[in-house]
Amino acid sequence: MHMMGGTGLLERLKSTWARARERRWVRWGVDLAVFALLFSAVAAWQARNLPGAGTPAPAFALQTLTGDTVRLDALRGKPVVLAFWAPWCGVCGMESSNLSQLRKLAGDSAHVVSVAVAYEDEEAVRRFAREHAVDYPVLLGDDAIQSAFRVNTFPTVFFLSSEGRVERAAVGYTTLAGLSWRLVL
Repeated sequence: MHMMGGTGLLERLKSTWARARERRWVRWGVDLAVFALLFSAVAAWQARNLPGAGTPAPAFALQTLTGDTVRLDALRGKPVVLAFWAPWCGVCGMESSNLSQLRKLAGDSAHVVSVAVAYEDEEAVRRFAREHAVDYPVLLGDDAIQSAFRVNTFPTVFFLSSEGRVERAAVGYTTLAGLSWRLVL
């Protein structure tokens, strides 16, 4: 509809927006905001079936590659980064160095622990750990823990509170910055 006596509000808004889009910082800002929205939506969709924020993490007692037993309740008192991976997962191999770096950055302020699942034999886990210079604890998981945490995509990383509650999770490759940011939130 055309308004008498001048351009209508809609036409003025379109004209103002067109002029604003001529500025590089406006284009970049809008593009960045759209990207952030899409990224957040995809991340939320990927994590939709995982245990929700505030829920107690499923208890576990798992063996390490050295034969020690690690219990979730023994990790209480510090935040826990719990990374689920599979030896055949290429993305898990790429993320492995980020977990090592996070462990160094976090020092004694957090536990960085991983759980190997969906493996054929223990040697496949050991080979992955050697090939990727894994320097964080590797726990030998099974179908039961994978099911308890509802993990069906690798890698999946949980961020647990010092009381053992799920605070957030990330599915897929996560950068060192992304891991660090989620740990301190």
